[in-house]
Amino acid sequence: MTSDGNSRQVVLDLLNHKTVDRIPCFSGIGNVTTSGLDQYGYRFPEIHVDAEKMANSALATFEQFGFESVVVPFDMGVEAEALGCTVKYYDDGSHRVLYPTISGKLSDKVSDINLNVPADFSQAGRLPLVMEAIRKAKAKAGDRAAIGSWVLGPFTLAGQLTDLNDLLKNSFKKPEMVNNLLAQLADVLVQIINLYKEAGADFITVREMGATSDVVSPRMFESLVLPHLRRVFAAVPSPTVLHICGDTNKIVEMMAQSGADALSVDQKNDLAASRAKLPEALLFGNIDPYNLLVQGTPETVEAGIHTIIDNGPSAVWPGCDIWPEVPPENMKALMATMEKYGAEAKG
Repeated sequence: MTSDGNSRQVVLDLLNHKTVDRIPCFSGIGNVTTSGLDQYGYRFPEIHVDAEKMANSALATFEQFGFESVVVPFDMGVEAEALGCTVKYYDDGSHRVLYPTISGKLSDKVSDINLNVPADFSQAGRLPLVMEAIRKAKAKAGDRAAIGSWVLGPFTLAGQLTDLNDLLKNSFKKPEMVNNLLAQLADVLVQIINLYKEAGADFITVREMGATSDVVSPRMFESLVLPHLRRVFAAVPSPTVLHICGDTNKIVEMMAQSGADALSVDQKNDLAASRAKLPEALLFGNIDPYNLLVQGTPETVEAGIHTIIDNGPSAVWPGCDIWPEVPPENMKALMATMEKYGAEAKG
């Protein structure tokens, strides 16, 4: 089956391993822009705590530039907050772009964590707000764009709940204790993903950025991280994407064993080398969201995206969240380049 050219249909056909007639350009992680906020008169801190503003801000990137997905939420504190952490929103009345951060962890030590899992996640923290934002985004986008949502991976979420250095130390010294925590968090994430799917998310991305090869060795990834990713992906409906930051060439084949339907790699990854290792995989990447999209010019954006297309991605994705202050002219150049070269590359 070949897609009909509609953005939503192309994205969903691709994620479901159907033939598409061009390479789409979308993302399953953050893609809100300040030009989208300006359209609605929003300040950045507001969009994390208001479902209507969250939905409109996500939709604006699709409506202004044709970027082929609408994704919520935007910050990395949602799951940790639902489990009892406190989040700082940096709302001082200004228009500064500062992402919310965890201001109060459950514990400084893994050994002291007493995970108090809510009886009903649909009422925990900001999860009801994110679910409402998904519903609103889906109603507004209709059949035009795919709706995505995302969660942190178990290991990355553990690093939000406790001191990261203590987590890494105990990953070596007391792997059984860490494994027990990660198993509990995997089950938590399954519940959250299912809520997002029920709210209307077309696809889910799991962001296991804390398990980058810059921090976790391939051996530890295989023994400590991968089993819990498998636990998550085995228990949730398709389509799903696994995203890991950094140079993932050493672990990309293990990423493919996670059970995710597609893999997303960042700008440090050698995309052509990963494609050579995984010729049949859905492999997404790997725009440099800051050095190319923010610091570049329309001309360098076109050249950079053309190179990425030549490296063989199934879809062109940013290597991480699009930095909100990306110049509109560079976003326009991104999508114009995809229109120019995306179909040609499929042919």
